[in-house]
Amino acid sequence: MQNAVPTWDDLRVLLALHRHRSFLAAGRSLGVSTSTAARRIEALEAALGRTLVHRSSAGTSVEPDALELVALAEQLEHGLEAARRDEGDTELSGTVRISLGEGFVRPATQVLSELRRKHQEIHIELVSESRTSDLARREADIGIRKVRSSSPVLIERAVGRLRFALYASQSYIERRLRGGQLRAGDFERHDFVGYDGTMRKLPQEQWLLAQGAKRFPFRSNSDFALQEAAERGQGICLMAEAHGRTVDGLVRLDVDVALPSVPVFLVFHRELRNVPRVRVVVNTLEAALRHGLS
Repeated sequence: MQNAVPTWDDLRVLLALHRHRSFLAAGRSLGVSTSTAARRIEALEAALGRTLVHRSSAGTSVEPDALELVALAEQLEHGLEAARRDEGDTELSGTVRISLGEGFVRPATQVLSELRRKHQEIHIELVSESRTSDLARREADIGIRKVRSSSPVLIERAVGRLRFALYASQSYIERRLRGGQLRAGDFERHDFVGYDGTMRKLPQEQWLLAQGAKRFPFRSNSDFALQEAAERGQGICLMAEAHGRTVDGLVRLDVDVALPSVPVFLVFHRELRNVPRVRVVVNTLEAALRHGLS
């Protein structure tokens, strides 16, 4: 029995147990009863001749020497998901899920709507989020990112740099900025609208702090909220130049410091590179991004 090969039915319970840390939650995630989940683990332990999980009042955890089985289960899970999703992918049809920051939503929607006029059987799911979907685990098919990926299973294409500029409403300029000029030593005495939470760590936000910006009376994790606040005179906004020039309610400020820019990458799973619907969306987005960021 100790040389038995683990089955997927057993390994997926071990994987769920590692993720959820209880038999109850693991069973629920798999749609099986707690007793069934427990029996699967007992059968796996008996087959391998060793203890795989540790039960305590704090919860259930996988033993350190069983983590190699967890890794194997994850590989099997990814392979099965890929096989299910890619089955029959020989035509330009099906759903493509794209993860991107809020600032890319409007131009991406315009480009992809035009694409769907030509390929109506392709369905688009556009996910705007401040967190980063795990493309390696196929939470999304394609991502537009401003940071590089370290995953070997992802293909990453550099498509340009996103350049930023400073904007303010005409009312703020009249009150605080004569002539719309902002000098290097003036940042600390002006109001800015900025990101909240973990988004404060973004390079563009760190650039503001490096220039001496201290007053942030309005914060949000939404680019559109920051734009609205700036239009209503709440402070100066650092935003993508490509977007800022389309906002009628904001005026670009004249500054005497070098403005920031960040690289932009189009990222997708290596297993999807030959799936027709994904390939055509990737190529469409890449062409649009290269043009817009040039």
